[in-house]
Amino acid sequence: MAGRAQPVTPWPGIGAASLVAALILGTLATVALRAETGGGFNPADWAALRFTLVQATLSALFSAALAVPVARALARRRFPGRRALIALLGAPFILPIIVAILGLLQVFGRAGWISDLLGTVGLPPIQIYGLHGVVLAHVFFNLPLATRLILQGWQEIPAERFRLAAQLGCGGMAMFRLIELPMLRRILPGVLAVVFAICLTSFAVALTLGGGPRATTIELAIYQAFTYDFNLGRAALLSAVQLALTTFAALAALKFSRGDGFGAGLNRAIRRWDGGTPVLDTLWILAATAFLLLPLASVVISGVLGVFEMPILVFQAALTSILVAVASTAILLLLALPMATAIATGRTGIVELSGILGLAASPLVIGTGLFVLIRPLANPTDLALPVTALVNAVMALPFALRILVPAARDTVDRHGRLALSLNMNNHTFFTRILLPRLRPQIGFAAGLTAALSMGDLGVIALFADARIATLPLQIYRLMGAYQMQAAAGGALLLLILSMGAFWILDRGGRWHAEA
Repeated sequence: MAGRAQPVTPWPGIGAASLVAALILGTLATVALRAETGGGFNPADWAALRFTLVQATLSALFSAALAVPVARALARRRFPGRRALIALLGAPFILPIIVAILGLLQVFGRAGWISDLLGTVGLPPIQIYGLHGVVLAHVFFNLPLATRLILQGWQEIPAERFRLAAQLGCGGMAMFRLIELPMLRRILPGVLAVVFAICLTSFAVALTLGGGPRATTIELAIYQAFTYDFNLGRAALLSAVQLALTTFAALAALKFSRGDGFGAGLNRAIRRWDGGTPVLDTLWILAATAFLLLPLASVVISGVLGVFEMPILVFQAALTSILVAVASTAILLLLALPMATAIATGRTGIVELSGILGLAASPLVIGTGLFVLIRPLANPTDLALPVTALVNAVMALPFALRILVPAARDTVDRHGRLALSLNMNNHTFFTRILLPRLRPQIGFAAGLTAALSMGDLGVIALFADARIATLPLQIYRLMGAYQMQAAAGGALLLLILSMGAFWILDRGGRWHAEA
């Protein structure tokens, strides 16, 4: 397609991609130059590096190991509410991290439900802070993702494979060894790499559940170098190390996500003859459902009780979060729509590369570079909210492009030649043909960006001071002040705002999209 005339120009997309690349690579170059004056690693930095690798490895292993039986149970069983449960597995991705952490504390914390239950039989309470708490939170966030990825692998096996195995008399273990195990060998390395990459850049989890110097990640060490020591050289050095780790993990995830499947079938509904007794599968499904729903239920229950104890600062922070989310969504659409259009025309070089740069860059690393660049010119605190909105949009860009590009490419392929034959100009094709066809995808991408931005606790922690706070940051401050009831009320408000923003924008994009 790149060699012939196109109904829409790719140059706005190339310009947007250049701006994204300049932002990410420019901040990373700033970090690298500053890191030269930061000196070497001290013992605390080595400890942070070791803890980062250990917690990411354990989180990936536990998430994948638990996801296999859950995904297998969902693949083998049909029951009322199955589709709703599978849809629920996508909720933790847009769930505000601080909300989930508060829910985990209320269920698994020292004063949580399980500790209270253990106390009734004379057992000591659970200690959630430290390595095990960080891993528990990461499993909560990534078990649904790993389950969805592995379940997709099961669903890609042609139904004819299971039918043939049943005709040959293959039992449960034989069918697992001959059909399911080869699929897992192909899928699991990519799942492990993706979860490992996600856990490398986890900031809010380590900030709230780390539990001291021995449970500090690289991202948390960057934050501490800013907040406590104001050592920009050390922060830059740690940012360079974090960049190397995330780049390696992103490349590994891309490499392992490829592989040959089982071939195409006849698109028949999959029927399983190896189900055996449903008891074990039912237990796995119930356990996974309880693990996901109990923290959310605790947030709702305690949040209702804490609504009347929230200070006025919580509502001010909520308004700030809404403004940041709106700004992030607007910036995202201004970047993603022309970039998706350029990719759809076949001009994929710099545009696609810029689109995936956000997967390798950490928000705190970009924030570090922006802080260093802004500081000689202005007070970075004064630009906390615009910088937060910008970084949130760039971090959501890779996901938005994955949503927009397939539909944009299909629209250009189907209607491009007709538009050219009608002598339709670029602006008319973009506004009259492309945008209406992309309305569902635009709504979904906008809702995802708004929800992620609403619940983000990352760059704002670097730039904000006592006068400025988004709702996640204000909830964290209430937790630090042991105002847990007010924090629960704020968490419920944040949950409603995040899910509401996603639903409104996603639903709005699909409303009369066929018209």
